Amino acid sequence: MPARHSVTLSPMPAPIIIDRGFEPYDISFAAMRAFTDARTADTPDELWIVEHPPVFTLGLGADPSHVLNAHDIPVVQTDRGGEVTYHGPGQVVIYLMMDLRRRPGARLFAREFVNKIEQSVIHTLQAYNLTGERKAGAPGIYMSNGAWKGAKIAALGLKIRGNGCTYHGVSLNVAMDLAPFSWINPCGYEGLATVDMRTVGAEAALRDVQLKLAQHLTDLLT
Repeated sequence: MPARHSVTLSPMPAPIIIDRGFEPYDISFAAMRAFTDARTADTPDELWIVEHPPVFTLGLGADPSHVLNAHDIPVVQTDRGGEVTYHGPGQVVIYLMMDLRRRPGARLFAREFVNKIEQSVIHTLQAYNLTGERKAGAPGIYMSNGAWKGAKIAALGLKIRGNGCTYHGVSLNVAMDLAPFSWINPCGYEGLATVDMRTVGAEAALRDVQLKLAQHLTDLLT
């Protein structure tokens, strides 16, 4: 009988974490597209941590009427999936500059990729004794108990190009002015409650949450 040999695949290299600081959305958006245009099969994956000034962003299929009253906040059309969302100070945003088809035999496709991103948010919330959950057909993470049960605390929207390279990413509300969420139908849902970690009892430094979420994303995506 021929000898059998086990084969162990090397783990994917961890993405490089880049802290872009406090940056206007349009600068980040242009940089994401430029990075993805220029990357090759050898370009390391990156996670970009950023915090934005107030901005509403529209996904490719977004209905502009879901912006009820912008109150002079810029509204930017993007090329991600999803509807309208809000980014602003006190929110963790991480953009995922990933190549999903890098390793034959271990390909990571869209549904699994989204699942891992959502699980990273759930793990991050658990570190602050908060419980989040998914909702079928509604990407993102929602509070699963307490007075804010069903309120959305994290959103995600991605662009996956035909070559498997991704950009855009995930946002987690930490300690924000939540009023702008009431000026839109968040993610296209009229009356959807949106909440942040501070409101549900978790006092956390933005930097700490940024690093925790980045670490959980790294752990689950490599």
